[in-house]
Amino acid sequence: MSGHNKWSKIHRQKGIADQKRGREFSRLSQMIALAVATGKSGDAAANPNLRTLLEKAREINMPKGNIQRAIDRGLGKGEGGAALEEITYEGYGPGGVAIMVAAATTNRNRSLMEIKSALERFGGSLGGPGSAAYALKFKIPVSLELRSKIEALVEALEEYEDVERVVHNADSVDKSL
Repeated sequence: MSGHNKWSKIHRQKGIADQKRGREFSRLSQMIALAVATGKSGDAAANPNLRTLLEKAREINMPKGNIQRAIDRGLGKGEGGAALEEITYEGYGPGGVAIMVAAATTNRNRSLMEIKSALERFGGSLGGPGSAAYALKFKIPVSLELRSKIEALVEALEEYEDVERVVHNADSVDKSL
């Protein structure tokens, strides 16, 4: 009687949970590396941002080895010594909604192509520096259909490992549209 043991019943659920934890570890690892790089210190006592992130890492039971690798990467000692840098990309999404994407990456070209492809997949485009920043001061009313496209685009952008946050100027759904 195959398929009647405990493992066959839980392996799918475990796989999903492990994938979720892995994403959390990856994102937190990148945030730790960025905090070390911007604070120029791997010492939690001298770097308050790092201290906060280390507390979060302990809360989610992140392995010490992962934490140490992230700190080393932030100091430039880690794998290949590639420096982590923070970049902001600006563009326009569906309906002309201004979007700013903050990313921390070791490879500018990879991040650029991932963000550009996500924007184009949802009918948006990447703009130059300053092209969307001014537009975020005012809100654009959008329809329900357009709102769902924008939310899907934001979710797609946030799935990328390098992306830290996405900001847009789409206002709540306009009932008149």
